[in-house]
Parts: sequence; structure tokens; C-alpha cells
Amino acid sequence: MNSKHQYVELNDGHFIPRLGFGTYKPQEVPNSKTIEATKIAIEAGFRHIDCAYAYQVEEEVGLAIRSKIADGTVKREDIFYTSKLWSTFHRPELVQSCLEKSLKKLNFDYVDLYLIHSPMELKPGEELFPKDENGKTIYDHVDLCAVWEAMEKCKDAGLAKSIGVSNFNHRQLEMILNKPGLKYKPVCNQVECHVYHNQRKLLDFCKSKNIVLVAYGALGTQRDKQWVDQSSPVLLDDPVLGALAKKHKRSPALIALRYQLQRGVVVLAQSFKENEIKENIQVFDFELTAEDMKDLDDLNRNYRYLAAEFGADHPNYPFADEY
Repeated sequence: MNSKHQYVELNDGHFIPRLGFGTYKPQEVPNSKTIEATKIAIEAGFRHIDCAYAYQVEEEVGLAIRSKIADGTVKREDIFYTSKLWSTFHRPELVQSCLEKSLKKLNFDYVDLYLIHSPMELKPGEELFPKDENGKTIYDHVDLCAVWEAMEKCKDAGLAKSIGVSNFNHRQLEMILNKPGLKYKPVCNQVECHVYHNQRKLLDFCKSKNIVLVAYGALGTQRDKQWVDQSSPVLLDDPVLGALAKKHKRSPALIALRYQLQRGVVVLAQSFKENEIKENIQVFDFELTAEDMKDLDDLNRNYRYLAAEFGADHPNYPFADEY
């Protein structure tokens, strides 16, 4: 798993594995499944583990990683672990406390990558999604540049090796990049990205700024009832993916993952099934042709499974812009 072509150099000199294991889970999935799946992923060869404060499984993920360190499968430095600052901690004085909460749950000294989970700040407090008496999400007002300065301090304190953002549009990224006195550029922008929403313009923008695009939902998300319209198209049932899977004697999931790697995107793969987790790591064993890539590009319809409708009228709602 350690050959050089499977890592990408970030703009701060650290290296990120091109394939990552996603740990988000729908509420109905028991937390014990996360421990099991994360252990299987590490055994299968995954070294990049993507999690977040808001996923509420960092204790389980930490347990799984530490058990694989304890049994000699990996060392801490072999693992590239990502966590994310949740939206209720955007006030600069709260940023480090969110990271410290994550580190405590994980029983780690540092994370490899810390991201601003979303540009939309929410009212501070215990609730992940604070709501008023009418059920409307309560927003907060914090300057994103001030949040970024607090992120830079986390890096300086050695609590995060690299820092980046997630769910930012190009205008919001530009705002950080143009900030007076910027100390560190975001190393990446993690966004929903798959053949139905290939983020071509945002990818080109990020490449032009030496920022890595990290894809979540690359397999069409887990279709969590809480967030995803159940009548939305099932990505892995797409006939073009199916035809290419037949042609290459691979699964549609592997075609969808390989597509991202060949565009220079770092891709996350999520599954709780042992056979799928072991299969997803085989994405380095084959190549799509230029024609295959064009066929997949043509599937784009700018369709989001996760449009974060709860924040559609938030001043920092990222998805109203074209990219």
C-alpha cells in the first residue's frame, strides 16, 4: 500500500493517501459497526481515515485505529486521520476546544488533517443542529477569515499537521486565499463529488491554487433518510457505470472510485460490508481509458444528494453559486 503513486503531496509538504475510508454512518447503524468496519479497512490496506466531530463516532474510530496499532498492523504515523470542526464551534475562541474534544475521544495527540466542516456557522452549544421553537435552525455570525486564523493556531500548536476546508465554494476559498496576513493556505477542499456532480469547475479552480479536491459521496452517498431524497437516482445502478464495470471486470463502485483518481481527486470510499471494503482498495489495479473517462464525464448533471437544505437561507450557504 505504500508505493509513492498512492499519495498526493499537499501544499504544506505533507502527503495524503489518494484513497480514504469514510466513517460517516446513518443513525440507525449501530456504533459497533464503525469499530468493526474501520478495523477491516485498516487490515485491507486503507491508511487514510476520514471522520468528524459531528459524525459522533470518533471514540469508535479511535478505538479501532488504536487496536490496529496495538496488534502491530500499523503505527500511528502510518495512519492519515482527518477530523472536522463542527459549525457550532466557529467562534475563534471555540475552535481549538472542538479539536481537543475530538482528540480526547480518539485518544490521539494530533490529527493529520483538520477541516472546517462547513462554511455555515450555527449557534454555539451542545446541539449539533440548534433549532428555535418553530424548528428552524439557529445560525451564528462569524467571519470565515477569523475561523481560519483560529485553524492556523491549531496547526501552530501541533494539534493538526495540516488544515483545510470542506463544502466551500470557490468564492469562499478565494476569501481565505486573499486574506491579509494569511499564514497557511487550505491544503484541500472536501466536497460532494461523483459522476452525477463531477465538480469540474471547482476542481479546475482548486488545481490552479494547488489545493487538493477530496471527494465524498463518490459512490452516491449512503442515502441516509435524514438527508437524502429517497427517490433520487441510485448512482451505482447507472447503466454507463454498469457497462464499464463489465468491460473492466470490476464493480460499478470501483469504476466510480477510479474515475476520481484519474482526475487527480483524492477519493473517500464508505462501506460497512467486509467484501466491499476489501474490493474498494483494488482501485489501483486497473486503468480507465480516455474514452471511458469521457463517457463518465458525460454523466454529469450537477446533481447533489446532500444539498444541506437546512441552511439554504444562511448567508454563507455554499451551494447557490455555480461552483
